[in-house]
Amino acid sequence: MDKSSPAPACCTPLGGPPLDAEEADATARLFKALADPVRLQILSLIAPAIDGVCVCDLVESLDRSQPTVSHHLKILASAGLVVREQRGRWAWFTLDKNRLDAMQRVLTLTPAAV
Repeated sequence: MDKSSPAPACCTPLGGPPLDAEEADATARLFKALADPVRLQILSLIAPAIDGVCVCDLVESLDRSQPTVSHHLKILASAGLVVREQRGRWAWFTLDKNRLDAMQRVLTLTPAAV
């Protein structure tokens, strides 16, 4: 080996900066909210609904009590995954598409658009 040539790099250079602390914290809250089978079921029921889903329909579909479903919806709403809208005496829920897009970027390690 020629002593004048530079030594090879020991590691592949990092592809970019890590998530900042705020984005990492927000993303961790999202994953924590998703780490429950009932909440995943709720999202699977809300996702295809264009006009949202009434909490009463979720109670029936999930065979869970209304307080239990409301508890899980509150966690999903706090994480920003669903949006709550009051219609009369019932609450209706839709997915927050922007939040899901942000989560997808983290999963695919794609930086946010500036």
